[in-house]
Amino acid sequence: MNPTALAFRSTRSAARHSTRPPRTFPHALVRTGLAALLGFGTLGAAASVAGAQASGSRVRLVPLPATVELSASETFTIDSGTRVVVAAGSGADVLRVARSLTAMIGRPLNAEPVQLRGGAAAPEGAIELAIDAGKSALGEEGYELRVNRFGVSLTARTAAGLFYGTQTIRQLMPVSVEYGAALNRGLRIQAAHIVDSPRFEWRGAMLDVARHFLPAHDVKRFIDVMAAYKLNRLHLHLSDDQGWRIEIKSRPRLAEHGGSSAVGGGAGGYYTQAEFRDIVAYATERFITIVPEIDMPGHTNAALSSIPELNCDGVSPPLYFGTRVGFSTVCAGKEEVYKWVDDVVGEIMEMIPTPYFHIGGDEVEKLTHAQYKGFVERVEGIARSHGARVIGWGEIAPAKLDPSTIVQHW
Repeated sequence: MNPTALAFRSTRSAARHSTRPPRTFPHALVRTGLAALLGFGTLGAAASVAGAQASGSRVRLVPLPATVELSASETFTIDSGTRVVVAAGSGADVLRVARSLTAMIGRPLNAEPVQLRGGAAAPEGAIELAIDAGKSALGEEGYELRVNRFGVSLTARTAAGLFYGTQTIRQLMPVSVEYGAALNRGLRIQAAHIVDSPRFEWRGAMLDVARHFLPAHDVKRFIDVMAAYKLNRLHLHLSDDQGWRIEIKSRPRLAEHGGSSAVGGGAGGYYTQAEFRDIVAYATERFITIVPEIDMPGHTNAALSSIPELNCDGVSPPLYFGTRVGFSTVCAGKEEVYKWVDDVVGEIMEMIPTPYFHIGGDEVEKLTHAQYKGFVERVEGIARSHGARVIGWGEIAPAKLDPSTIVQHW
């Protein structure tokens, strides 16, 4: 059977180091063109957009929801009496979404979400978040949003749907919502009726921290921007020729030595397991799945330099600071290599709540076709033994793969 094929590849570009604190400004990002890249909603929903334009309103939502009705003449004003409310007995995920909305609005709200008693209705002037399991048409990530001058009602089947709805609320407000200390910060939400659900289950972005290391707070900043635009998969490229970026306790030299380099001779860096778990938790709270990639058998110079036994001659090469690819490979015929794979995959899978593990597999020039296929098949088996659903670049497709394996074509 053929593995699942996903015909996309996120841009493999290294973000620059930033020392600024993790803040996001989604209103300030260029929205034209982003809509063509994001898979939430129905892009080009002509009837919906026409209806909004007929009312004199411009649609400034990215990605464009499936259906949008906006009113230019009516808004809901947030003041000190406004409250975010949820139904009695709402689960922890719903309360977390409600708290994130309250924190995002900030002043003049500055109040904890209120849980309604019993079957009580939301009071006038409230922002209500509600789970409705009967709205099957919304799917697992869709939502329905109604705004008028009397209040806001956001309904979804899941907490994830509610979270994506709050990001739409965010875009409907003025840009001052992004800065709590803004002068005369009056927050109003444009009247609207919006129904949305994603076109694509996998809405991903890739961050290459291997060639240029980014500290955890910058990764969180990247996650915040992803969440604002309803992206839900963060592919973290954690190893390459130029650097190894995650602590493996059974193989400490990978991070201590392999993590000390970067393209151009930079200082490098790596995430401790505590830092990585914190990044994963931060992403999970924003309904983003971390997809870790340990590239192999090529793109491995940092690992080869750290562990001599991964080399066929048992000799470690020096650290590498350039950008050329294809020159490195682990010794596919040595048992020590597969013990290393088992240690690395096992420790990483223990740190993530989701099953995806990316094995790379691209741009290998030093192995024969048979050696390469044999390596991929054996590594896939090791990863599956740790509960992983394997992902690899298009080069792995000729191997005999499990039907659950995902092939990403680039």
